[in-house]
Amino acid sequence: MSDFAGLLLVFVGAVLFSTKAILVKLSYHYEVPPVSALALRMLFSLPFYICIAYFIRSEKTNTAPVRKHWLSLVFLGLAGYYFSSLMDFEGLNYITASLERLILFIYPTLVIFISAIVFRTKIKKNEMIALLMTYGGIFFVILTDLSLDQKDIWKGSFLVFLSALSYAIYLIGSGKLIPVFGPWKFTSYVMIVSCLGVFVHFFIQHDLNDLVFPARVYLYTFLMAVISTVIPSFMLAQGIKIIGSGKASLIGSIGPVSTIFMAYIFLGEVINVFQVIGAAFVITGIILLNGYGFIQDFIKK
Repeated sequence: MSDFAGLLLVFVGAVLFSTKAILVKLSYHYEVPPVSALALRMLFSLPFYICIAYFIRSEKTNTAPVRKHWLSLVFLGLAGYYFSSLMDFEGLNYITASLERLILFIYPTLVIFISAIVFRTKIKKNEMIALLMTYGGIFFVILTDLSLDQKDIWKGSFLVFLSALSYAIYLIGSGKLIPVFGPWKFTSYVMIVSCLGVFVHFFIQHDLNDLVFPARVYLYTFLMAVISTVIPSFMLAQGIKIIGSGKASLIGSIGPVSTIFMAYIFLGEVINVFQVIGAAFVITGIILLNGYGFIQDFIKK
């Protein structure tokens, strides 16, 4: 496939991923608990991943997975994607969809901090400038949202920050495991593990009666599963395979922008000049980090 096809896959995938926050907020209008919304999302997603895993089960890769690869995959499915999704859904109880997407978008900066702490990698001056721009933009948007009398905005922001942190760990690990399993197998397997983790969590706290909601909730969570989860997860994995993680991260910057406009259209969230300025700082900071080549160089190590 051509580079253009890879760029298109990542672009459309990023836009589809960004619809998730909108659909979550719409389902919350019906007083759906976060873990119930997440369970329904995974319930509708699971059959797709099982079918895909079955049909590509004989696909060969250059490296045969061994025990440590399978254990790493299970860890990423639980500590990465499952935990990330849970914190994200919890955080959306307290903050706007626009702010949620901006906070999630800072995961490349967290890769830098993880490497600095774990691998003693020095943060360069140009990277520090980009980091200051990114986090300055986030705080600017949070302070703007505080003026809108949102309750528990700091709590919601922290929960989504935890989601971004665990997602950064997931992406670092996926960069190591995708060459072993292949993008389709890895995505299918890790999502199956994540789905099972969500189901265990749900049934510890709830029973099947707690999944009874108005029909529109099932529509929103089904769309969340197909449009915001299954389709973009494979589009992104295939797109990264074609054009690489660096270019994919740059194209992915469309995500926060599309969320802001969709939140305005479908949720009635306010767009003002201060939020736009803050978002511009965040997106510019992330683009600069990718332009410095830090993220892709780190993943290749």
